[in-house]
Amino acid sequence: MMNKTKVIAAISGSLKSSSSNTNILRTIAGIAPDHIKVKIVDGLDKLPHFNPDYDDQITSVIYFRQQLKEADGVIFSTPEYAYGVPGVLKNGLDWLVSSGELYEKPVAAISASPIFSGGDKALASLMLTLTALGANVDTNSSLSIGNIKNRMSESGEVNDAETLQTLDKVLKGLINQIIG
Repeated sequence: MMNKTKVIAAISGSLKSSSSNTNILRTIAGIAPDHIKVKIVDGLDKLPHFNPDYDDQITSVIYFRQQLKEADGVIFSTPEYAYGVPGVLKNGLDWLVSSGELYEKPVAAISASPIFSGGDKALASLMLTLTALGANVDTNSSLSIGNIKNRMSESGEVNDAETLQTLDKVLKGLINQIIG
């Protein structure tokens, strides 16, 4: 078995406390095997608007980057706003352009939406940005989940068997990238 616990940083594209996407990450943390720790990354809301003039001088940016640097892999789950990723997530990703925390790092990407398309345009946008950042995302590590509200309990827990199985598959794909 694994000698060392591997850490996956989990980033939600939503700041809403009851966000389906944050709850998806909590679900993934709950189904992760013992040798994997899924750590929900906080602080997206603390990042200022991206400005490369202050690249290495802002405490919140340094903290955000450090969380990703220390992780063995990263998983994103995002809603779709106006056919793209929420501005707060894009801003966070922009802060990583020059520093390289995602370069060649195993990454999984999920979008979830109450509409049938599952936020497919947000997922496509996120994938383009992750590609630009040099992240390692394979075909088993991306997922778009439509009708998410019908796949969760009223308290926000993913309770749909098919969705749980698919999330497990994405997690296993990411873990396989991490451990090789």
